[in-house]
Amino acid sequence: MLYNALIRTHHITSRKKVAALKRAADVHQCYVLLRSGGCPGIMYVEGRDKVQVEGWVGVVRKLRYKDFQLVTRPGALEPEGGQGEGRKELDMGLAEVESVKEFGNCMEKRGVWNWWRKGMGYA
Repeated sequence: MLYNALIRTHHITSRKKVAALKRAADVHQCYVLLRSGGCPGIMYVEGRDKVQVEGWVGVVRKLRYKDFQLVTRPGALEPEGGQGEGRKELDMGLAEVESVKEFGNCMEKRGVWNWWRKGMGYA
């Protein structure tokens, strides 16, 4: 079973903080997707264990991002419409995108697009 969470911040621009997020993704063995460079900052985390996801979210909290909002608390991932269900391997590490549209495309590919839209307040 996989677990995920969604965080929204004012922005993600500090390369030093991004490096800390990458280290935390490696330590907690999670997949992390960031929308960095401008407003809004969006972070998606996915892991095999709820404790791993919660640990990564704890690291983000300690970095004291402006307007930190844990919009979707760590919980069991429920793939939509059969997407992502065949996924046996969890990607590890951190990936970045520059636009909300790209972020949405990644969420759709992972099978959590409607969940993401609801968490962001789009649906």
